[in-house]
Amino acid sequence: MGNSTPGHTTAIISYITIVGALIAMTMNMEPKNSFARFHIRQAFGIHLLYHSFSIFLNYSGIDSGWFLLWAIYIFCWVYGLLAALKNRQQLLPVLGQYFQKWFTFIP
Repeated sequence: MGNSTPGHTTAIISYITIVGALIAMTMNMEPKNSFARFHIRQAFGIHLLYHSFSIFLNYSGIDSGWFLLWAIYIFCWVYGLLAALKNRQQLLPVLGQYFQKWFTFIP
């Protein structure tokens, strides 16, 4: 852990709930860091997808989807956080490339 890259702390903070992602966005305004930006986009996508699907499940009455949603959310969250902790820019399986394209507004 002694070999942290610039933006390491910001990248880790982005995985701490959607509020952490928003805080990390402001932290990365100046100076901009590509490592932090990568992880902020990944984390923001994870959190946004989770909240979107949980709202859908709440109003749809589909009770059986919660376990799957939680399992996918926890897997993606752990996958992304471990990559940030190891100073790696690993795309999330399936959705990671899209998060990088969709969230270009993140500095």
